[in-house]
Amino acid sequence: MSTRTLEILFGSFFKILIPGLIYTMPLTLVSFTLGLIIAIFVAIIRVSKVKVLDKICWFYVWVFRGTPLLVQLFVIFYGLPNIGIMLDALPSAVIAFSLNIGAYASETIRGSILAVPKAQKEACSACGLTYAQQMIHVVLPQALKISIPALFNSFISLVKDTSLASNITVVEMFMATQRIVAVTFEPLLLYLEVGFIYLMFCTILTYVQRYVENKLSVSDSGLAGGAA
Repeated sequence: MSTRTLEILFGSFFKILIPGLIYTMPLTLVSFTLGLIIAIFVAIIRVSKVKVLDKICWFYVWVFRGTPLLVQLFVIFYGLPNIGIMLDALPSAVIAFSLNIGAYASETIRGSILAVPKAQKEACSACGLTYAQQMIHVVLPQALKISIPALFNSFISLVKDTSLASNITVVEMFMATQRIVAVTFEPLLLYLEVGFIYLMFCTILTYVQRYVENKLSVSDSGLAGGAA
């Protein structure tokens, strides 16, 4: 490996990593949090079978699961100005990612809600709890616990999907890499380098996922042991 190659790799590493810490990870965290909130509301509406709202939520999920994320980004950032809605690049990315995650995660949470034993819901009704109280205190905590592995996978996928925000001028890691490539003319090295940084982020999150899952397993084992 030549001296120039090493200089490019070491010189560009922090120029790529810093946008990752400033834009990529905050964009992921904010979008996922908002998407999760949307997903919970959509999932509750869909299992409650309120006819009109259920149809609206079904349509939302159908559209956002059935169209590419890149198209959604372009519609929000480049398309909405045609009807007078002007949004900066970063808010556009947050809206697109949040709505996309909300659609996918709502199906995960809906399935987890349906997986909660019906007997528990009947017991809640027998105790006089309202539907909202059942959801908040009994059903949702269990459903979210069941959903954690799938939701973590969605979160890790979102870290990589944020690279699409470079297409609407958000200066995250991939956009920063493209700018360096334009100056150095070393696409192979630099794209491998940004890929490695994405891999580092996702590997750390995978260990966090395992830690959380292990903690929940221990918690479940403790409760089972106490009940025995």
